[in-house]
Amino acid sequence: MRVHWFLPSRGDGRHVGSATVREGSSSAAVARRPSVDYLSQVARAAEAVGFEAVLTPVGAACEDPWILCASVAQHTSRIEFLVAFRPGFVLPTLLAQQAATFQRMTGGRLRLNVVTGGDPAEQRAYGDPLDHDARYAVTDEFLDVLSQCWSGERFDHAGEHFTVERGGLLEPVEVPPRIYFGGASPAAEAVAARRADTYLTWGEPPALVRPRVERMREAAEREGRSLSFGIRLHVISRDTPEEAWREADRLLEGMSPEAVRDAQARFARMDSVGQARMASLHGGTAADLEVSPNLWAGVGLVREGAATALVGSHEQVAERLAEYEEIGFDEVILSGWPHLEEAWRVGEQVLPLLDRAAVPA
Repeated sequence: MRVHWFLPSRGDGRHVGSATVREGSSSAAVARRPSVDYLSQVARAAEAVGFEAVLTPVGAACEDPWILCASVAQHTSRIEFLVAFRPGFVLPTLLAQQAATFQRMTGGRLRLNVVTGGDPAEQRAYGDPLDHDARYAVTDEFLDVLSQCWSGERFDHAGEHFTVERGGLLEPVEVPPRIYFGGASPAAEAVAARRADTYLTWGEPPALVRPRVERMREAAEREGRSLSFGIRLHVISRDTPEEAWREADRLLEGMSPEAVRDAQARFARMDSVGQARMASLHGGTAADLEVSPNLWAGVGLVREGAATALVGSHEQVAERLAEYEEIGFDEVILSGWPHLEEAWRVGEQVLPLLDRAAVPA
């Protein structure tokens, strides 16, 4: 299993807050501003302990991921950057050029995370009025054009959303960046089967994600393709289970009723199927938050998107990751609060256990 970390471009701290918007965060959750200096420290820590890449989110309250990652890349040497972008907000031809430049400037350290968007209000605030399925139709066509841009061949494209005449002006991209893409709706799964290299899911219990992996593997085969699979999880790993659960309790205590209320109101207006699945794990309340052994849904009370954390001893966390690997997940993107200290902790205490972790009988 290849393991990645997270760059908190909304801000960082010792408490859980929203990742891409203002709702759901206290000042303590973003006490560390997302400066190039601080995020470079996070990236260098992740690089030093063996993480392969860092994910940077996209959203209204985040720093722009392209500019941020280009800045941080100068302060690292090996780690790769999983840059999130929204396909409806830029032409595929321009993004192809940006990606090609990033690849050349960093020695091929770019990966792309396609985020179609799940909050209609935020989409409209950016100037995108499209509904859920229409956004995925744009994504499908966008990724089609993007792949043609990197081929080195001249091409014409006349689609519903994009028209390109004599495209393909770029120098051929020797190693195109991998495409990471997630989504739980039928429209999203269809696009992933056709276009993605790695299909991403948020951290649902193993019993819920296993059928999705099987379904997506079959869908990709029908397209004459194959997929790898990645899962996005937070992690609270300590020397003993008791220490880990005390830390989870501390994080829960830091979520004010106002932050929970604001976050849940935002989630309710979203049309993301994946977000609805995350919210269903906790129902907006702080009761019964361990939804599977060592899988805690408390994060989702205030944070959009990835809303579960593995909680336990280092050995327990490694065992749970081994269970996801047995299901078929090749990659995992982890994070924890604060991201600098937890990168060191997880890298030093959990990553060495993964090669020898086994699914308990």
